[in-house]
Amino acid sequence: MTGERWVARLDAAGGDVAGLLARAGGLDVWERHDDAVVVAADEDHLAELERRGLARVERLEPVAEFLDRHQGETT
Repeated sequence: MTGERWVARLDAAGGDVAGLLARAGGLDVWERHDDAVVVAADEDHLAELERRGLARVERLEPVAEFLDRHQGETT
């Protein structure tokens, strides 16, 4: 896949996060919730998830910007 990488929230169609993760494949999952996941993924991958109706995608910010903003932070 090509294109910009995004931090995105994926709301699973039908609220089935396990099913979304099983069908989506190749996602870098950063957070998992009951009805959604936060991932880092290529724009093409996100567009394909939308096209197939597997998830509602909310692009939060480009991964590079997120990493720049949080560089040097500790948890």
